[in-house]
Amino acid sequence: MDLTPATREFILHWGEMGTKWGVNRSVAQIHALLHIMPKPMTAEEICDVLGLARSNVSTALKELQSWKLVKATRELGDRRDHFSSVQDVFDMVALIVEGRREREYLPTIDALRRVTKEAEADGTPKETRARMTETLETMEQLDNWYQDINRLPRSVQLTIMKLGAKIARFLPKSG
Repeated sequence: MDLTPATREFILHWGEMGTKWGVNRSVAQIHALLHIMPKPMTAEEICDVLGLARSNVSTALKELQSWKLVKATRELGDRRDHFSSVQDVFDMVALIVEGRREREYLPTIDALRRVTKEAEADGTPKETRARMTETLETMEQLDNWYQDINRLPRSVQLTIMKLGAKIARFLPKSG
């Protein structure tokens, strides 16, 4: 399978962005390929198209499956797995955000809760405790906001997104 220049550029850019997001370049490139392909692909096809080692592709596919971004299906008469990405971009972003929340954000909130409590008893200066508390409270507020928005139906979420900065016109100006 030959990739068009635009397809190749999309995959390369997604791989570069992946490294900036803390994701292995090959994992991000495989995800990009599966995301834009119109039909599922076998691991062998992914290897051929991207020029990656089979072991690298297998590891990346397992990682993408653990994030629920890629699923494996079977076809009659073929013993191989066929892999496809979540096609709906909104669903894909929601899975990524939720995964990062679980792996990164919530553990940070838990750590801040522990150190803030510990700081009350270990002689941490008042100003430092106040900063820790402010950080914890802000992160908890952001997480609560995220959860509130996440509970809304998608149509409402999309409406809120489309409103975007227009909401600022209805808010008091600062300064």
